[in-house]
Amino acid sequence: MYKLVFFVPEDHAERVKDAVFAAGAGRYRDYDSCSWQTTGLGQFRPLEGASPFIGERDRVERVPEVRIETICKPGVVRAVLTALISAHPYEEPAYDVTRVYTVDDLPE
Repeated sequence: MYKLVFFVPEDHAERVKDAVFAAGAGRYRDYDSCSWQTTGLGQFRPLEGASPFIGERDRVERVPEVRIETICKPGVVRAVLTALISAHPYEEPAYDVTRVYTVDDLPE
């Protein structure tokens, strides 16, 4: 099992969640669309060559964003990341994928 964490502007959170869920994220046993989220403030500065969705080149931008955590089975991680990148408004979405273990993964 893998945990996916990504950050998205508040007004795009549901669209991006729908995309990753449709690609297979958020499924565990008899449940789907499983996630956890909280709000925070993202910060970045677009450099030369960037085409920012929000903000201007060489200027620090602060944006209300949502941190979303969900899970993925190994066979769908690539499809989920492709869906995330495609649905996300940012040119370079921030995300990370971490291997996690459930009780089902542990030896007796």
